Amino acid sequence: MTKVRVIVAIGAVCVVFAAACGTREPEKATTEQATAGSPQASTAANQSDQGITGPYEVDPSWPKPVSSWPGFEGWTWGSSQAVFVESADRIFVSMRGVLPELLPGQQQDLNLVHLKGKFGPVAVQFPGTRSNATSDSPGEQGPYPGRVEGKDYRWEHIINVYDSQGNLKEESNTVWKQWDSLFAPADIPATARGRVHKILISPYDPEKRIWAIDDGNQVIRIFSNDGKKLLQTIGTLRTTTERNHVMSGNTGRPSLTTKFGPANETFGRQTDIAWLPDGTFFVSDGYEETRVVKFDKDGKFLLAWGERGEAGGNEKRPNYFNTVHGIVIDKERRIYANDRGNHRVQIFDENGKFLDQWYFGRYSQIYHLYIDAEQQHIWMSDSRGLMLEYDLNGNLLYSWGAWGVRPGEMWGVHQFGVDKDGNLYTAEVHSGRPQKFVPKPGADPAKLVGQPFRPAWK
Repeated sequence: MTKVRVIVAIGAVCVVFAAACGTREPEKATTEQATAGSPQASTAANQSDQGITGPYEVDPSWPKPVSSWPGFEGWTWGSSQAVFVESADRIFVSMRGVLPELLPGQQQDLNLVHLKGKFGPVAVQFPGTRSNATSDSPGEQGPYPGRVEGKDYRWEHIINVYDSQGNLKEESNTVWKQWDSLFAPADIPATARGRVHKILISPYDPEKRIWAIDDGNQVIRIFSNDGKKLLQTIGTLRTTTERNHVMSGNTGRPSLTTKFGPANETFGRQTDIAWLPDGTFFVSDGYEETRVVKFDKDGKFLLAWGERGEAGGNEKRPNYFNTVHGIVIDKERRIYANDRGNHRVQIFDENGKFLDQWYFGRYSQIYHLYIDAEQQHIWMSDSRGLMLEYDLNGNLLYSWGAWGVRPGEMWGVHQFGVDKDGNLYTAEVHSGRPQKFVPKPGADPAKLVGQPFRPAWK
């Protein structure tokens, strides 16, 4: 049977989810309210609408396609989960291997996409199915019957480094490629979990060590900045917490990770990290566990808080979670944890004391939180193609975006970052690609994703 790889071309319905808010007056607003606009050109009669890319223009030439790499003709990005901007010429992008290349965009039907010739034609599926790069790339919860390495996927180039022109830098081949096997799923085709979920560098680390979160294999790995050395591993490889082994937080069933150990040495598919100035860090844990974990600067467990919420996404109690999928810290050392399964952010002090919470719409799927240094606004990406800007009190200030697979549209922005020139870089988990957005001339700085806080960097 010929293997199917399908992406649903959903540009025809992007109007439903486009967001272009024309006011900066802070008001409590749900994500549904933010998505009521229609992507169209800005006119004198409609100054509030900036189109689907908001205050940005997409750079369709960034990055150079995978098929341009020697030996990768006919291949394209797999599910792209991580992007971290160290500098304008050192942009980390992680993907779950590579997949067969798609036909050019102009040949895409509004309802389906065919595969390109290297592996022959394939069947198609229609909207309403999980037919996207997430489900085709190994590294997500399986099973993946019938997958053939080298034909349906290649587990290569898991961590890549690009420059601002979209060129794959040499270190991606000579240094980072050596670590591909570390992140490999251990149990294809049964579950196929293993991947780089996010890439991060502490803003307080002058050495700029690279932190790679592997939620599938239940560990966090710390590399030297040049990628030549693996310095530390936090967590226990392919081992989860005892309570997650009994009942996970996002499925209501036992974890597929069958080995378990002490809660201070294990994770439950951890998702994100945030730091304090002294190097203390907090881990959102995670897809299956339902807690925030605090470590000292050396990776020693200090404490954890959080309980499993009721299923269904309607949990209102403080300190109960379902899918803890992002975490940031403001200048007052308050911790904002994305309780994605319950469509809310919960706010704590650094010792786990609950302070406040605020809600999104019931259809929200918030993937990444990012706090800018100057305004202290929290930017978020919603899976449906939206970029959202909130103040620290939960007021929606601005939003833009459209759901789709054409350049400038977005589908599942899982992480994003900004370079010194204000260019925005995104990694899309569902469409399977990174993108670069360049500020429009004269764009309102308050509507651009601001610079990150990096006091220790030179």
